[in-house]
Amino acid sequence: MFIWLFHRISGAALIILFGIKILTSFFLFELDQKPDWALSLHRNPIIDVLILVLFTFHALYGLRTIIIDFGYRKEKLLFWVANIAAAIISITLVYLYFRLS
Repeated sequence: MFIWLFHRISGAALIILFGIKILTSFFLFELDQKPDWALSLHRNPIIDVLILVLFTFHALYGLRTIIIDFGYRKEKLLFWVANIAAAIISITLVYLYFRLS
């Protein structure tokens, strides 16, 4: 039940976060005078980290769902594999984000 609920919430959150990124990109690239609020939102590390973490968990939970749909029945094992893999990938991506920015 947790994965089903998290998958739906993270999908909706990703739509909102990517929408914020696209909207602020429009204001920063199209307008001659750059609004301060768009710049601060576009370069906000909290939004970037949320996108990285939510996208990683959302993608791996989606792969888990596809594997279960193909007939694999060890759901508890897949839950732990998806969580551990997503945690490792998320930590690596967040580390690289702060290291390279």
